[in-house]
Amino acid sequence: MAPVVERPVLSERIFCGLSIPGGGTVSQQDIDTFIVEVVEPRFPQGFTMWRAQGRWRGGSEETLVIEILHPLNARLAEDVREIADEYRRRFKQEAGVRVVVPAR
Repeated sequence: MAPVVERPVLSERIFCGLSIPGGGTVSQQDIDTFIVEVVEPRFPQGFTMWRAQGRWRGGSEETLVIEILHPLNARLAEDVREIADEYRRRFKQEAGVRVVVPAR
């Protein structure tokens, strides 16, 4: 049997802090709405998300991580950037982390 040739893709992770500057947190309802309005339209084929505990400026913060795997494509990479930008705007985030690595 011939080996399966895997196509290269990008794995992009967006780290979304759940603390809102000035007080409060991003609610589960806010997250659900964001996913439906912003993420799913750009990546209807699917993505993965999970909660993590992060550190920010000496404190601990709940974090939502969204991971999207996609083919090497500038338009899809721009879609991920737009998701990260909209999250920062919508939830008044001071910073955001987006990690991009090649994957198979």
